[in-house]
Amino acid sequence: MSQATLAILGTGNIGRAIATGLATELFSPSNIILTRRKPQHLEDLAEAGFQVTADNREAVREADTVILAVEPQQLDSLLGEIADSVDADRHLLISVVSGASIAQMKGRLGKGAAIVRAMPNTAIALHDSMTCLAAEPGREEALERAVEIFDAVGTTLVIDEEQMIPATALCACGIAFFLRAVRAASQGGIEIGFHPREALQMAAQTALGAASLVLDRETHPEREIDSVTTPRGCTISGLNEMEHQGFSSAMIKGIVTSAVTARSLYADE
Repeated sequence: MSQATLAILGTGNIGRAIATGLATELFSPSNIILTRRKPQHLEDLAEAGFQVTADNREAVREADTVILAVEPQQLDSLLGEIADSVDADRHLLISVVSGASIAQMKGRLGKGAAIVRAMPNTAIALHDSMTCLAAEPGREEALERAVEIFDAVGTTLVIDEEQMIPATALCACGIAFFLRAVRAASQGGIEIGFHPREALQMAAQTALGAASLVLDRETHPEREIDSVTTPRGCTISGLNEMEHQGFSSAMIKGIVTSAVTARSLYADE
């Protein structure tokens, strides 16, 4: 593992997505160490050239940048395990763990290492993540490095640390919310006569186009909606029916509920 520069500790779904995304930009697979308690579950990634191990301490010692990607309930034990291997003058730690503050993590490590909190989503594997980043004041160099890493796999936004939990709900959980909307649209397509495969393709591509209109034109969604609604038309009749059934309020309540839940995922014992 002497060639490695990046370690991802806890290669579950999000860790795997991060590894897949970064492997084609800033890092070659051979320069990325992936850890998991049962490394045999990473056999496909090992075959793709990634370094795979169950030894978190060794992974940290061989890397300059370490991404913490375990479940919140596993974070304390991981930090205790790697504390002796972390060099505060050398390592950049990037945490994608929901709910754990920088102060809490530094307390567990017992040293002042540079820590950046990141909240990407699984679209990082396709270089299309929305990743929010936060760091302590005075850690501009560490934050710039984190921005460089995640800019390679999508779009980044630097926010205050207190906004990281809301970012979890809107960006990370939001992937599932929008996928559910795509699924619902495809089911509507089936009901009006399309084959399931065709309906899903049409719904997904339409969702992609809608998002692109907002991002590329930098306009508000309502402006784009106005451009496709006409008096007594089919679009406005469909929109009004969805609003009568609580579409917008359900999405808003779902995001708020996810944020409340995210706040309680990590308990600093």
